[in-house]
Amino acid sequence: MNQLIQELRWRGMIQDIMPGTEEQLNKEITSAYIGFDPTADSLHIGSLVPILLLVHLQKAGHKPYALVGGATGMVGDPSGKSEERNMLSEEVLAKNVAGVKAQLEKFLDFDPAKPNAAVMVNNFDWFKNISFLDFIRDAGKHITVNYMMAKDSVKKRLEGDNGMSFTEFTYQLVQGYDFYWLYKNRNCKLQMGGSDQWGNIVTGTELIRRKDGGEAFAFTCPLIKKADGTKFGKSEQGNIWLDAGKTSPFHFYQFWLNASDVDAENWIRIFTFLEETDINDIIAAHRENAAARGLQKKLAEAVTVFVHGRAEYDKAVETTAKLFAAQNASAEDLSEDDLNNMEGILKIDYPAAKIREGIDIISLLAETAVFASKGEARKMVAGGGVSLNRIKVEGLDATVTNKDLLQDKYLLLQKGKRNYYLVKIV
Repeated sequence: MNQLIQELRWRGMIQDIMPGTEEQLNKEITSAYIGFDPTADSLHIGSLVPILLLVHLQKAGHKPYALVGGATGMVGDPSGKSEERNMLSEEVLAKNVAGVKAQLEKFLDFDPAKPNAAVMVNNFDWFKNISFLDFIRDAGKHITVNYMMAKDSVKKRLEGDNGMSFTEFTYQLVQGYDFYWLYKNRNCKLQMGGSDQWGNIVTGTELIRRKDGGEAFAFTCPLIKKADGTKFGKSEQGNIWLDAGKTSPFHFYQFWLNASDVDAENWIRIFTFLEETDINDIIAAHRENAAARGLQKKLAEAVTVFVHGRAEYDKAVETTAKLFAAQNASAEDLSEDDLNNMEGILKIDYPAAKIREGIDIISLLAETAVFASKGEARKMVAGGGVSLNRIKVEGLDATVTNKDLLQDKYLLLQKGKRNYYLVKIV
């Protein structure tokens, strides 16, 4: 139990920590929570760090609470935002909350027979019966406007062009009340979160102190960034989601497999449960033979198995081998089973009549929605970024006919280095 903070420190998962937090965790089984924002019906890989914090907490013998913000989701957290976001309806929020709950249940142990069983809570359950007057009387009077305006998240918005609505201004007090409610009703003494949440979290500890004379604790983890400055968790397809229906296990695996050496060295500590000595050995071996990409392969394996399971990982590896291991091999070597069983690549039906008559490559790329427009397709083909059946398309006037079909019914299109599409002629 007393190794939790030490473990998180060497992994690079602690940024700010309130004095006394480590001592509290060493003293007794401690209930701790993290809030998840239900802005979508799936979490994405940016949510993996808070999920992993809860998993580490439970592994160390403590009791994790996952709070899904059904109430705070209606308000919108201004932290790190330059503009106020759109409000979600109760129906959309309910759908999103259910999706997030289902995902969290995959990673945490909710067995009620265990003393440190994970618990899921929704702050809408306690806010729905609190009137505005009750709230400003029972919570608002304990936190001054001066205190709230001193927070960086508030300062930045007030100094910006768009200002800040009263709704968003109250967010830190609403989140602070979550901590107070969990402290009072569930003996929850610790809140964790991303470093952008520090101001909101500390408001909770302050509300507990002023309103109840109690002592609560907090720590945050750094926000994950990529070494090249691009946003973590984004790919050409958009967000990398934890839901296999939104991001296939193949594309999920590819995200981690294509990490830079610098990012992979950081991420293997944060996103896996491998021991420190094992990680150091993997990094040392990688530095001796970086071309083998052993570090990235181990990272991609560990995270894909954690999120999607061993079977989906195996399928992702198999598809990767078929698509990338023999880049110079003829696509004609791929059997119909090979083509049909490629898990995770986008499969598109296309009318046989158009291929019989012959269609220019630009029209094909636009009509199959590989590109959003013919203009975008022309630009990519001209730059050498499109391949048909593993052969680079050399001219804008190339025509696709029946003779190009694999196994008499397929076309394998490639956009850029990593995006494949299987077109089936129907």
